Amino acid sequence: MSGTLPPGARMRGKVCLVTGGGSGIGRATALRMASEGAEAIVLAGRREAEIDATAAACRELGADAIAIKTDITREDDVARIVATAVERCGRLDVAFNNAGFQERRAPLEEQGMDVYDSVFDTNVRALFLCLRHQLPVMLAKGRGSIVVNASVSGVRNPNPGFSLYSASKAAAISLTRSAAMENAPRGIRINAIAPGRVVTDMMLRAGVGDVATVSAGLPLRRMGSPEEVAEGVVWLSSDASSYVVGHVLAADGGFLAS
Repeated sequence: MSGTLPPGARMRGKVCLVTGGGSGIGRATALRMASEGAEAIVLAGRREAEIDATAAACRELGADAIAIKTDITREDDVARIVATAVERCGRLDVAFNNAGFQERRAPLEEQGMDVYDSVFDTNVRALFLCLRHQLPVMLAKGRGSIVVNASVSGVRNPNPGFSLYSASKAAAISLTRSAAMENAPRGIRINAIAPGRVVTDMMLRAGVGDVATVSAGLPLRRMGSPEEVAEGVVWLSSDASSYVVGHVLAADGGFLAS
């Protein structure tokens, strides 16, 4: 329960799975989990060199870490990463479903079906697949915590030109809440983190805009860092948030409140 966990030990003894763990929020969260005492971390991602580097950094922090090249839109791949956690450690305590995709900024009528497929396959289909395979192994133990990386764009689209991303994240939030209500009575807590404008490679590739201009429009007058979001993910993942279920935690510099 909250108050019983010493500083730096919120993930003590936990077996964790992080998708999209090679960079940005996924990497920052994996490192924070390791520094908070995670027993083991399974890292999944498409860019093998990046997840290998994250795994090595986690091991330096004391966690048993393994990197698995994964396409989370493929069910066989998703099943394999969950099975690896169970085979390696006997259980799965925490999952951070972080991997996502954002289209390049353009009006809706200029977005093709290939872009639609990439956005929804990664942000919605893959989330469904992850939940579908993570839940049975957690339910077998009667406990577990799952955090979904959503976005403030799923609540209120801050910029034109990202209609598909916003719609996919709204779907992810709805799926998170529905799954949370189904599984809370069975011992599984499911929540979401909703980052605002955070400096990541994905954000920069999407063409969100000039960092200084975007920062000036936020109440804190700055953009966030992956490490700041990771703090929220670890809190939601840990027993410190034991009475929090179906919640969407905005780590957005005040965007949604403004």
